Amino acid sequence: MSHPPAEEVSILIVDDEPGIRDSLTSWFEEDGFDVDNAGDARAALAKLDARPFQIVLLDIKMPGMDGMELLKRIRASAPDVVVIMITAFASVETAVQALKDGAFDYVTKPFDPDDLNRLIRNAIRQRALALENKALKAGMDALIQVDEIVGQSPAISRVLELVGTVSGTDATVLVRGETGTGKELIARAVHANSPRRYFPIITMNCGAVPDSLLESELFGHERGAFTGASHRRKGKLELANGGTLFLDEIGNVSPRMQMELLRVLETKRFARVGGATEVEVDFRLVCATNSDLEAAVREGTFREDLYYRINVFRIDLPPLRARQEDIAPLALHFVASFRRAMGKEVDGITPAGLKLLTAYPWPGNVRELRNVIERAMVVCPGGLIDVPHLRYQFPLAQPNGDANGFGSGVEPEAAEDEGGAGEGAPWSSDDSLADVEKVHIERVLKAQGGNISATARVLGVDRVTLYNKLKKYGIDRP
Repeated sequence: MSHPPAEEVSILIVDDEPGIRDSLTSWFEEDGFDVDNAGDARAALAKLDARPFQIVLLDIKMPGMDGMELLKRIRASAPDVVVIMITAFASVETAVQALKDGAFDYVTKPFDPDDLNRLIRNAIRQRALALENKALKAGMDALIQVDEIVGQSPAISRVLELVGTVSGTDATVLVRGETGTGKELIARAVHANSPRRYFPIITMNCGAVPDSLLESELFGHERGAFTGASHRRKGKLELANGGTLFLDEIGNVSPRMQMELLRVLETKRFARVGGATEVEVDFRLVCATNSDLEAAVREGTFREDLYYRINVFRIDLPPLRARQEDIAPLALHFVASFRRAMGKEVDGITPAGLKLLTAYPWPGNVRELRNVIERAMVVCPGGLIDVPHLRYQFPLAQPNGDANGFGSGVEPEAAEDEGGAGEGAPWSSDDSLADVEKVHIERVLKAQGGNISATARVLGVDRVTLYNKLKKYGIDRP
């Protein structure tokens, strides 16, 4: 054999025939490998205990402990070692069983030196890839946390407990909560801490896709399935194979698509649009909604069988107003995040600013808070975010307030001094949340000149949710 020398690769040859051991040792030493040999299983185990080997060539038929038993012991004590079985033609069937037991490959006697050398080098490459993959997975495991879910309130602590409970299973999860509470973040936390984390999580907002396109988005399509389908396209279901499919706003799916989705969940099979061949998929489903699915079931707009199929394990996300003690940590978390992204020397928020943020009811929840902090970071020149930076960018809702949201006869300076809370709060304690939310939406909509997209961004909600709010409160665009 004449090949480039191997770098720091050690091989142990285990065979009861001295001639085989001597020939293999000579061949591999000639190629620059570090080679040792043993005449039986006992001697091989002693050498493996004394020093590490990357590759073991192991004869199946040996007196005493045979190669199959020794293979099991090596796999148990040193799983990273690559084992190649040596066999005669008559025992190929046994060698195939050895592959099932963890052997990398097998060679038959008599050996072709060049073929054996190629096999060894393939084994070296495979081992290197396996070790690299193991290291990457270990690194990913260290990074997989839920530190983006900020807060220490009892409500969010309970959510994190539920995430930890369900993540290790394959159960379908239904995440419930108002818009902006972080339902997708919870779905990603479930996926990231599950056995499927090395496969993708594929997300889809069912409320943002027209029903006419939803089928193609979910199932994919074949070439020529409809006008414009110039090539085959995989859908979300197929892309999620092995991983997690996250369907947001599941309550907005039409009855027809509910039936199609139910069939896929039950069979894990589907056909692309325009296709006849069924595709088999394996995925974990996480759904989210801010709708009252129980009411939808009673009204007949949501299938009862699908409801029970997706409501296996339920996680209810509390609104931000129900976890006031988390508002300040969340706001400071967003400051730190935007500080890195924007490269601005903003170090935090003043006590008055935090007091103002904590007192506000946050109808847009965490998403709205994040948007408010982002805008405050833009206008704050440096140092600490204070009430003026928040008041300028933050249209606090107050039925009788001024353009900046500071009303009830309270001067802006006084509100700033008091942090916008207490007796000088920019809203009345007699107002319901719906009253506050309606006025807040009206003010933002007016400030944005009736632009729906801009208003949705300021409020931290999607356009579908905003349209529903406008309809609910009877708000007309200016």
